[in-house]
Amino acid sequence: MNEIATCMHGFAPVDRSGLALHDAPAESWSTVFAEAAELGFSAIEIADSHIRPAHLDDHRLSELSAAAAATGVQPIAVHVQRKSVIDPRLGEDNLVYAHATIDAAAALGCTVFSTGLHQPFSEAQRRALWFWTAPGWTDPDDPEVRALAVARFRELGEHAASVGLRMSLEMYEDTYLGTADSAVALIEDVGLDNVGLNPDIGNLIRLHRPIEDWREMYEKTLPHANYWHMKNYQRDEAGDGSWFTSQPSTLELGLIDYRSVVKRATELGYTGPYLMEQYGGDSLGVCATNMRYLEGLLKATTASSESGAR
Repeated sequence: MNEIATCMHGFAPVDRSGLALHDAPAESWSTVFAEAAELGFSAIEIADSHIRPAHLDDHRLSELSAAAAATGVQPIAVHVQRKSVIDPRLGEDNLVYAHATIDAAAALGCTVFSTGLHQPFSEAQRRALWFWTAPGWTDPDDPEVRALAVARFRELGEHAASVGLRMSLEMYEDTYLGTADSAVALIEDVGLDNVGLNPDIGNLIRLHRPIEDWREMYEKTLPHANYWHMKNYQRDEAGDGSWFTSQPSTLELGLIDYRSVVKRATELGYTGPYLMEQYGGDSLGVCATNMRYLEGLLKATTASSESGAR
């Protein structure tokens, strides 16, 4: 069965004393992994919003690895977020950082280097209750900038392949990975076997604007998927397009029918990890609920496939 991991949204990036989790002693890291293990997770995605493996020296990186191993929770991916390699000011620095992250991810025994083109939050997004309800960055309609994204992702993909990692690019609104067609086109232009999509359609169905049909998006993107952030949202909208609303939900209760999507992914041969992701409330608890739901779907899908093969 595919690995099911949890995100780190349920853990505070900074504690009450103001100490960042990145700078905390190894005992604090052990507490994070132990809590994930208590809820049934054996795998976790290290988000650089919480811990930046690229900025740990060899000793600290070993401490991080040991803390995870002691609890039986394996880091399967390092996710670099909001550090776009085509940022107009920091793109080159972000590229260097991404290369360092790939090496750190390999040292941790991860199988995936995950990133994308999303940029830091705008001031409006920082003020909003839910950041996706406010306007943020938009990648320019500029062939030269897009070509730079392709070239830099190809460079990173080749590096990832050399250390045994797959690289996955997360779909995100208003970037070159912001629609099903544009995301697939970017992956095809990068043209490396180890570089695929993270079809995080949840990032798109939550938007307070017209969206593509989620079924059509998955049909286009799943054949290119190699890692998968899974979350769901309840969504409502006016028939005349005058208003839209969304809020986080469990995988089972949101707009996306994950029973049908997981079945389709299995038919298409998806073998990558599943990453449980949740915003708001008891994020870790909802991730655990979603893990159990997904385990049931995968067992049912496997049983159905085996029955059909007889």
